[in-house]
Amino acid sequence: MSDADTLTTIAPDPSGWTCPAPLRDSPRVVMGHGGGGALSAELVENVFLPAFGGRTLAALGDSAALSLGGARLAFSTDSFVVRPLFFPGGCIGDLAVNGTVNDLAMSGARAAYLSCAFILEEGVETSVVGRIAGALGDAARAAGVEVVTGDTKVVESGRGDGVYVNTAGIGLIPPGVDIRPQRARPGDVVLLSGEIGLHGVAVMSMRQGLEFGVEIESDCAALGGLVDAMLAVTPDLHVLRDPTRGGLAAALNEIAAAAGAGVVVDERAVPVPPQVASACAVLGLDPMYVANEGKLVAFVPREHADGVLAAMRAHPLGAAAAVIGACVPDHPGMVVARTAFGGTRVVDLPLGEQLPRIC
Repeated sequence: MSDADTLTTIAPDPSGWTCPAPLRDSPRVVMGHGGGGALSAELVENVFLPAFGGRTLAALGDSAALSLGGARLAFSTDSFVVRPLFFPGGCIGDLAVNGTVNDLAMSGARAAYLSCAFILEEGVETSVVGRIAGALGDAARAAGVEVVTGDTKVVESGRGDGVYVNTAGIGLIPPGVDIRPQRARPGDVVLLSGEIGLHGVAVMSMRQGLEFGVEIESDCAALGGLVDAMLAVTPDLHVLRDPTRGGLAAALNEIAAAAGAGVVVDERAVPVPPQVASACAVLGLDPMYVANEGKLVAFVPREHADGVLAAMRAHPLGAAAAVIGACVPDHPGMVVARTAFGGTRVVDLPLGEQLPRIC
């Protein structure tokens, strides 16, 4: 066998490689398409929006605001494929309820009813399914919602990852409330409800068996009560977003793009818990891009910002709320951060996801 033949035989085949954030012209679906970043946006814009159409879907909110029988409804659906199934601070069952409840809350709606579908892999222990179902039921009751319909499917061993869960929810939007990303306006104050990065780091540490000297727990929580407290100050909240996949950076970029406005963030004002900052430093991650499951970012008219911030801080889920920036007329569609060194940097939409399979 010649040297050339040997090289040909052992050369790696790039078509079989997988990566959370591959080249953007990939002809196949890759993990990065589910990361909530630029790849996800391209998949939605180039595949799903042309196929489904519709003005309501084109708004691309966390939930759809619908008029039906004289009522204004919020409707949302989400699928949960987190690995591992159980993590510090929660499990896939809590996540399935809180994720959908929070998507509805980002339209100002208080969730009322949920559907729930379980996709089970053959061979998963029924005790595991029972623990997840129990946690899901407890989370629903804590959030004040009722699971009213559902479905169960089983796939062959090796064709799943134990348990996947899908939930859909509906809720009522109060009169006078119009919350959507297109309403961000220059002059709005940007508020964040608390410390970022806890969920993504908690899941990753459990998945990889990493220890950082102190256990980091997910912030998984239902935000309906916090949003109610904010709306009690004023119904004129312009934008609410829960920064899940892609973290705070992705949420701010999506809002800036939808509104055609710029966003300036003061990095020093963004609350990052020390254990998350340490973990991210070790792993080379930016906390701005790490997922959260119990936080929200709000764009609020300046005249209401102080009152809304006080209401947030008076609620248990907003005790560490902070002003982190503003919406500006400059650099429309772009997010810029002022650094601790006095400079600025562009906070771009992530390509894929630093930590795949976090929800």
